[in-house]
Amino acid sequence: MASTLNHVAIIMDGNGRWAKEKNMPRTYGHKKGSENLRDLSFYIFDQGIKYLSVYCFSTENFNRPKEEVDFLMNLFVEKFQKEFKEYKKKNIRVVFSGRRENLREDVLEAMDTITEETKQNTRATFNLCLNYGGQYEIVDAIKKIIAEKVDVKNLTPEILNHYLYQDLPPVDFVIRTSGEKRLSNFMLYQSSYAELYFPDVYFPDFDQKEFDKALDVYFHRDRRFGKIEEK
Repeated sequence: MASTLNHVAIIMDGNGRWAKEKNMPRTYGHKKGSENLRDLSFYIFDQGIKYLSVYCFSTENFNRPKEEVDFLMNLFVEKFQKEFKEYKKKNIRVVFSGRRENLREDVLEAMDTITEETKQNTRATFNLCLNYGGQYEIVDAIKKIIAEKVDVKNLTPEILNHYLYQDLPPVDFVIRTSGEKRLSNFMLYQSSYAELYFPDVYFPDFDQKEFDKALDVYFHRDRRFGKIEEK
């Protein structure tokens, strides 16, 4: 089956190790990673890809040192309030996936503002997974289904998808940078038939050239979705 590419998901791994190899603090790696995400995301959308999901901060990341967590939260607020205005100008809708509890009020306010300001945009959708866990997402979806008294006899995968944090198309291609080969609880339901790619490069160095390499790998894959290969 010929590969099409509608939804890319990226696990932005390796920021801290990238910084450590340069004898810099982990926070420096996060800053450079965020700068790379800005440029890379615009490039990805310029390729005609309609949906991009990125793993910004997991529910488990709150277990990191307070100094690092606080730096990340401040970084989120700064980026959402300033740089994300460019997404509005470029007609890109910005949405968030994850739990709101434990996030600071200023983070939530910045998230809500950019969501509201871009909700009518139609060119593409940028889904930021913040305070996110794939298993929690499924649990929270089930809670919504129960609360709305959905007839489970008629429940389908498509209906359940509607109750996830965002009702987005299935993920076609999952990229995890840094060479680690696991999903780490990222978009488990949406990635059931996604192709997986694990480049060794750390995320701050995963630039347009590296993404082009990933595209080449993807478009040479044969996506059969459980079907027998045709000869």
